[in-house]
Amino acid sequence: MSKKKLPSLITMAKNFSKDLAKYIAAGAPNVSEKDYEERLDACSKCVYFIEDRVRCGKCGCLIEHKAKWKTAICPDIPPRWKPQIIKRVDKDVKKQESDNTDTGNKV
Repeated sequence: MSKKKLPSLITMAKNFSKDLAKYIAAGAPNVSEKDYEERLDACSKCVYFIEDRVRCGKCGCLIEHKAKWKTAICPDIPPRWKPQIIKRVDKDVKKQESDNTDTGNKV
């Protein structure tokens, strides 16, 4: 039996950096506990799952962490995780709303 390999360190760093940037830009949203459990279950049944490292052999991610991120997707084709809806808050709209609620008198 051959041992499953991880992608190169450079590939894993690129994958992680890209996913982390999306996660932070979206406000660090996490999936529900139910969705998290479903993601972990899907990963545990996947041919790319590296059990002794709890990592994805396709992208190299630490599954127990990345599976929590609502912005993360499964790298397999087709993806093994169901799509998540992410509400995006436009900074300009949010600023405009806060400006409109300012009721202080300016002299």
